[in-house]
Amino acid sequence: MKNHVIACMGLCTLAMFTACKSQESAYRAAYEAAKANESSETVTVVPQEETVVTPVVTTPVQEPAVDNTPVRTIAGGLTVLKGEPLNQYSVIVGSFMNQTNAEGLYTTLVNRGYSARLVRTNETINGHTGWYRVAASSYDNKSYAVDSKNQLKGTYPDAWLLLNK
Repeated sequence: MKNHVIACMGLCTLAMFTACKSQESAYRAAYEAAKANESSETVTVVPQEETVVTPVVTTPVQEPAVDNTPVRTIAGGLTVLKGEPLNQYSVIVGSFMNQTNAEGLYTTLVNRGYSARLVRTNETINGHTGWYRVAASSYDNKSYAVDSKNQLKGTYPDAWLLLNK
């Protein structure tokens, strides 16, 4: 009895799958109808009038730029060990207690095309006297020094401006 039930269920399932099968001719008929609709549609182009737009030119009022970039001075004097003499504003990118480390950064900057300077100061910080400062650039104009500092900011985020009096 069990075998008969299983056989009947199998035949019913087989009949269901074969009865629902789509015919290729139905797909072909739908494709032909879509092609006929596509070719019968026409596109009408309506010419539009040409629009002339005159740009409005405004000149903004230029306010003088206020530069609040802090500038440090060094008490006790300084001596340029390598490079050209310092101008009024210098961009300091490294401060070292060890001259060898300062010379390494100085050489790196010179190899990258900077007009670097190596400076020894007589200042005392945290009980240590005689720091080595590396300047990547030096200018007589503060705005040029600020521009240089901003360009170096990605590589030397702690860069600062030194005012040489």
